[in-house]
Amino acid sequence: MVTRVLTVSLLAGLLAGLLISALQHVTTTPLILKAETYEAALRAQPAPMQAAFNGEARIHLAHGPAAHGDKGVGDEHEWKPQDGFQRTAFTSLVTIGTAIGFAALLLAGMIAVNERIDERRALAWAVCGFLAFGLAPAMGLAPELPGAAAAELQHRQLWWLMTAAVTAGALFVFLRVEASWARALAVLALLLPHLIGAPHPAAPESRVPAEIAAHFAALSLAIQAALWLATGFAVGVLWPWAARRSAATAAA
Repeated sequence: MVTRVLTVSLLAGLLAGLLISALQHVTTTPLILKAETYEAALRAQPAPMQAAFNGEARIHLAHGPAAHGDKGVGDEHEWKPQDGFQRTAFTSLVTIGTAIGFAALLLAGMIAVNERIDERRALAWAVCGFLAFGLAPAMGLAPELPGAAAAELQHRQLWWLMTAAVTAGALFVFLRVEASWARALAVLALLLPHLIGAPHPAAPESRVPAEIAAHFAALSLAIQAALWLATGFAVGVLWPWAARRSAATAAA
């Protein structure tokens, strides 16, 4: 079983990751490159201009260092992938790794509840995965481009983790438990993170034009939905194939 899970996760993640990497190359990557020109212009300004203050609240770049004194601020020798093939390769590797993680997560969940794994059910679970780990957190913290201002990274990460976990649990209860009171609690749980509110800077400022930021946020969500669906479909196709292969090996 463990070998089959690993095999299907790796193959499904590889196939879905390669497909979505090609899609990213012509959708979100050009917007990121464009936004980096605005971020570079902001970094070129004097340090006091890189953050805005409101009382004790500091605004940080969404893709920048967490604090002014962090190592790497203004460090011209800090390594990063070069534009072109190297950057595309690293982006593709990250996307493939993410897809492998999605596949393993889907398989773990479906196996844990003894769900039959096929194309239709795997796609349904993938949709729920996107809702929990993509759409729900994005309702409070939209995908951000380099050069955008944002609250402290730790605060954003904690809110994202809480929202994803609560949404996943609430969706499971709502779809798997028939009791009305349980479904009512699930609905309240879905709303709870958004009632608490995501962390945002007191006075948001960004060097990225609003049109580019909005386009990137929409495309990022579409890409993430496509990644979940492609991974779910691949899992649904490959799992029965791996089961048949295992059965044939055992019979031989």
